[in-house]
Amino acid sequence: MGITIGIIIAYLLGSLSTAILVSKLLRLPDPRTTGSKNPGATNVLRSGGKTAAIITLIGDVGKGWLPVFVALQLDLFPGWAIGLIGLAAFLGHVFPVFYRFQGGKGVATALGVMLAISPLVGGLVLLTWLVVAAIWRYSSLAALVAAGMAPVYMVLLGMDHWISAAVALMSVILFIRHDSNIRRLMRGEESRIGQKDKAPATPKE
Repeated sequence: MGITIGIIIAYLLGSLSTAILVSKLLRLPDPRTTGSKNPGATNVLRSGGKTAAIITLIGDVGKGWLPVFVALQLDLFPGWAIGLIGLAAFLGHVFPVFYRFQGGKGVATALGVMLAISPLVGGLVLLTWLVVAAIWRYSSLAALVAAGMAPVYMVLLGMDHWISAAVALMSVILFIRHDSNIRRLMRGEESRIGQKDKAPATPKE
C-alpha cells in the first residue's frame, strides 16, 4: 500500500506543470500556445525571459527530486519501488492528468529524479548538458546527449539495477519525445538557445 501511495503522489506532483503555473502567475502567454508549444523552461525562456525560465526549471527539477528524495529518506522502499516512484514523477510531467495527458518532454524532471537518486550521477548528467549546450547552443541536442549518457553513468557507478533500468526507460522516452527535434537538427532547422524558432513548430515540440 505504501509503495502504491508513493507512486500516486509522485505522479500527481509530476503532473503539476510549472511552466503553465508560472506563466499564469506572471501573466505570460500560455507556453502551450506559443513558441515550440512545449510547457518547459526553454520555451518559457522565449516567451517570458530568464527569471520565468529559471523558476520553471527549478520547479520542474524539484518535482522530480522531491518524491524520490523523501522515499529514500524513509528507507522503507526497495530499489524497484524507488525506480517506479522516480518514473511516476517523470511520467506525470510528460503525461499530466491535470492537462489532458499533454505535457512537456521531461528533461528537467528526469534530472531531478537522478539528482535525488545520486547527486554524482545527476551532476554528471547536468555537466554533460551544460558542456554540449555551451559548445553547440542546442538545448535539444544537449538533452539528447545527456539522456543517452545517464544510463551509462548509472552502470559505471554501480547503481541499483532496478533504478538504473528506470533511468534507462526515462532516457528512451526522452528520445521519443524529441523525435521532431531530432528531425529538425538533421535538417539544420533547430533553434539555438535564446533564439526564436526557425521553422513553424508543431504541438509539443
